[in-house]
Amino acid sequence: MAVTVAGIDCGTNSIRLMVARVDGTGVTVLVPRIMRVVRLGQGVDKTRRFSQDALQRTFAAIDEFARILNGYDLDGIRFVATSATRDARNRNEFEDYVYSRLGVRPDVIPGEEEARLSFLGATSVVDTSAHQAPYLVMDLGGGSTELVLGGDGRSVPVTDVSQAYSMDTGSVRISERHLLSDPPDDGQIARAADDVNAAIDTACAAVDISRTGTFIGVSGTVTTMASVALGLSTYDRDAVDGALLDISRIYEADSAVLHMDRAQRGSLGVIHPGRLDVIGAGALIFTEVLKRVSLSVQSRGRELSTVMVSEHGLLDGIVRDLGIKLLAGKG
Repeated sequence: MAVTVAGIDCGTNSIRLMVARVDGTGVTVLVPRIMRVVRLGQGVDKTRRFSQDALQRTFAAIDEFARILNGYDLDGIRFVATSATRDARNRNEFEDYVYSRLGVRPDVIPGEEEARLSFLGATSVVDTSAHQAPYLVMDLGGGSTELVLGGDGRSVPVTDVSQAYSMDTGSVRISERHLLSDPPDDGQIARAADDVNAAIDTACAAVDISRTGTFIGVSGTVTTMASVALGLSTYDRDAVDGALLDISRIYEADSAVLHMDRAQRGSLGVIHPGRLDVIGAGALIFTEVLKRVSLSVQSRGRELSTVMVSEHGLLDGIVRDLGIKLLAGKG
């Protein structure tokens, strides 16, 4: 028995589509993830409204996705909207357009559900014999960053969440709040770091990051910064997905990109043009989270020296979760 499903992840900076066939053995991807940078959350942190320009960019991507999906006989589709949509007071216009083109309304999920789905996607491909549990998954988005701990390898299955917290902190928000010059100056960077660390303080009250056995980073920011750390000149999904990188290499890459101007970032060749103005903030968040996790793990007398980078995150979790639920209904 199998089902064919489509998942759409609409975040603050980008929107992604995947079509897959799900059965009892796992997921077979039919349409690999298609990503468009639409910056739906532009200005939402300040205005709490979607701008018309942002909506039009997003509607164009939805139209494209609708044309693709017309070619498939789907058992189900789930359109998930996250941080920016949670905050926007005029989200009805967006939701109505999605329904008119795709026949489903956006599922505007809370941060806790976003964390669960990101964890499900990230851990579904982890080799549990090679990587120590528990797993801490960081999904670093444009509007929010989720920290999710789970899968202790014994009483808790690998895909089950023990603790999770969604920080109202992402690359777009931090850029719009603090990193206002190109490149940002030291004062802006310091204020941004203070903001991020205040959010991490709150997250640590909910998630015991000191228990981390394996740190898994997902999202476009994480895979982009991994590409920089690896010294790639063009983005190579196969080189990035599943890569284990020394934390010191991540710190070096994050610092370098944070202090570059837009032209210098563009010259690297691995940063999507739609991320050039916000990747510095994403790099700062990546570093600050890693520092805190590393120190917390050390407090237990252990060492966290590497980061696993994964292409599998929220979108994979959306598809897998929907497929599992539909199969259960057919059983």
